[in-house]
Amino acid sequence: MNKVVANADEAIKDIESGATLMLGGFGLCGIPENCIAALVRKGVNNLTCISNNAGVDDFGIGLMLQQKQVKKMISSYVGENAEFERQLLSGELEVELIPQGTLATRCMATGYGMPAVYLLAGVGTEVAEGKEVRTFKGKEYLLEEAFDSDFAIVKAWKGDTMGNLVFKDTARNFNPMMAMAGKITIAEVEELVEPGALDPNFVHTPGIYVHRIFQGANYEKRIEQRTVRKKQ
Repeated sequence: MNKVVANADEAIKDIESGATLMLGGFGLCGIPENCIAALVRKGVNNLTCISNNAGVDDFGIGLMLQQKQVKKMISSYVGENAEFERQLLSGELEVELIPQGTLATRCMATGYGMPAVYLLAGVGTEVAEGKEVRTFKGKEYLLEEAFDSDFAIVKAWKGDTMGNLVFKDTARNFNPMMAMAGKITIAEVEELVEPGALDPNFVHTPGIYVHRIFQGANYEKRIEQRTVRKKQ
C-alpha cells in the first residue's frame, strides 16, 4: 500500500463536517500543525475534537476555534485559550473535561480494541455522573468507554514511507496512543525517510496503524508559557 501523500491538503481531503477527530500533541508540543492549517483552509465545521488541550488563540486547535469549526471539545486541559473560554461561557461550544489519565487510557483502549475500561479517577465527583460504578477489592471504579474517532491526526519527528513513526520527547505523551486509535490515521512528519532508515528498536508506532503520511514544513517551536529568571 502506498501511504505517502503529497501534503496536508491531500491527507485530510476526505474529512467532512461532523467528523470526530483525535489530534495528537501535548500543550504546543507535537501538534499536527500542517493538518490543522489544512482543515482551516478546507472550512469543515461541526467537528468533535479529542485532544489533550485546545491550543492557544493563534496556534493549534485555537485556529479552528477562531473559525467556529469545533462543535465539541473533549480535553483534559484548556487553560491557555481565551477564545475557547469565551465560546464555553457563551454556550457556543460543548466541552467534556476529563482527567488526563482517563483521556490517555480511553485512547489506549480504543487502539487495543477494548470497548471500555474501569478507572479510579473521578469517583465521587461530577466526572462520575451518569456512569456505571463497580467495586473491585473494596474500591469503586468508573466505567469509561473507549472513544469512537473517525480520524486520528498525529505529528512525528521522523517516519518512513511505510508509516513507521518515531516521536521526540514530550510529543510521545499522546501521539502514539492516538495513532493506534483512529479508523484512519494521518501522520505528518518533520523528516520522511525510506524503509530501513529507522532503527526498529526506536520505532514508537508501527506502520500498520498509519494510513497516510507526508513530510510537513514550516514547523514552529512554540513555548506555551515562557518563564525566565530575573537578572541577578
